[in-house]
Amino acid sequence: MARYQCPDCGYVYDEQAGCAREGYPAGTTWKTLPEAFPCPDCIVREKPDFVALDAATEAEENKQ
Repeated sequence: MARYQCPDCGYVYDEQAGCAREGYPAGTTWKTLPEAFPCPDCIVREKPDFVALDAATEAEENKQ
């Protein structure tokens, strides 16, 4: 399962966890979210603004 991060506030949408407070249960894939899916933390960014996280990206972020 993939993870996507809001570039504004750092919120991470994890497909495995979903986003219950927005009505998306665990296992909801990124591609099934609407294009207007807002960041639930900052509400500034929408789905097209999010950045896909991969193992290499996360490892680099954890070093900093």
